[in-house]
Amino acid sequence: MDLSPYWKTIVDTLQDGVMVVDARGRIVAVNPAVTQLTGYAADELVGRSCRMLDCTGCKIIGKGAGVKWCGLFSKGEMRTKRCTITRKDNRIATIIKNAAILRDEHGKAIGAVESLKDMSEVVRQQEEISSLRKSLHMEEGYHGILGHSALMQALFELIESVACTEAPVLISGESGTGKELVARAVHDAGTRRGKPFMKVNCATLNENLLESELFGHARGAYTGAERQRIGRFEAAHGGTIFLDEIGDVPLSIQVKLLRVLEEKEIERVGEQNPIKVDVRIISATNRDLEQMVRAGAFREDLYFRINVFPLHCPALRQRKEDIAAIVQSFIRANAAKTGKQILGLTPEAMQALERYEWPGNIRELRNAIEYGFVLCAGGAIGIQHLPPKITRALPVCIPAAPLEAPVENEKGELIRVLRRCGGNQSEAARTLGVSRVTIWKRIKRHGLDVKKEIRS
Repeated sequence: MDLSPYWKTIVDTLQDGVMVVDARGRIVAVNPAVTQLTGYAADELVGRSCRMLDCTGCKIIGKGAGVKWCGLFSKGEMRTKRCTITRKDNRIATIIKNAAILRDEHGKAIGAVESLKDMSEVVRQQEEISSLRKSLHMEEGYHGILGHSALMQALFELIESVACTEAPVLISGESGTGKELVARAVHDAGTRRGKPFMKVNCATLNENLLESELFGHARGAYTGAERQRIGRFEAAHGGTIFLDEIGDVPLSIQVKLLRVLEEKEIERVGEQNPIKVDVRIISATNRDLEQMVRAGAFREDLYFRINVFPLHCPALRQRKEDIAAIVQSFIRANAAKTGKQILGLTPEAMQALERYEWPGNIRELRNAIEYGFVLCAGGAIGIQHLPPKITRALPVCIPAAPLEAPVENEKGELIRVLRRCGGNQSEAARTLGVSRVTIWKRIKRHGLDVKKEIRS
């Protein structure tokens, strides 16, 4: 059966656009799907240059026919390339393009055929999903980072922007602010996700061990090197290496790091054979590298190479509105680990956490919740379950009764506070602004049965 007379009908029924151009890029034929995709009528396209669509996937040379016109004629084909074109109404449409060269019986290129698949709806849905995910940062976290404050939302936006590039990133921030989580988020949100993510803590190793850890060593390179070992840069090939506390790297190692950044190659300790590595570098520090540069403790050229795109992790005291969400996450994790039926904090305990300045940041907050889990048997973590340094400077909410107050008033106030505190004498003491011994003495003086008073 000869299908030649039916090719136009077949092509016209395709949902994907089909466009034929000659060797100089002039449009020869289009199917209805192309007119629907571009907004142009067929007679507005045929006979005109394909440049009118402003396709981002085309390398136009425009100095003749064939290979002198377009890079496609040199390659011979194009497979599933994501591009954008400009429609007649100046809106941008995202497409997946496939293309192949058309040749005559002598093998001479006479044109090309392109298929254009409209991906605009898919892109729109992806953007909606991304927007929805961002709106759920408060509940779910962004790559494990919790926070709905303006500072954290701005940080998430910057991570999204830099993740899809190869630019070196320098993360700054106080100890305990989550710099490693940010580094991991840059990796996971980028094109290297699924590839190795290697972390090196530069502050924990001496100069010789750090060099071996980073670049590897040959057998016999030094005493104890009984076998060859690859370094973290080789292990991270194709992925990301995270250099934590880079401000602690000795100057001699800084020179070698600079070489890796500039030449994309390393040498193992004890060898002179350069090894090519494809690694994205993310660094972090809680030190002032600019001050270290001025003091001669950090190389200026290395600083500028690693600080292409800076990210800053805000201190917890700068985003106290995030504390409640972070605390709840820690409570869920500790409850699952310990099996304790602890669901949250009392309002007074939460207020205490929000008043505290958190010099140790999120790490200190996590420790405080773990401390509370040790002391609290179940229910809600109260002020009495928090570390003393957090509650030590709390303001007195209810002033102690004056010394001249009638004894009956003192007894009634004590009963009321004990009931509110569930009989907990330590919490009652903090509420009244007195010592626990004073509470005990008043209970004895008034002959109170605390359990009976709580039940009544």
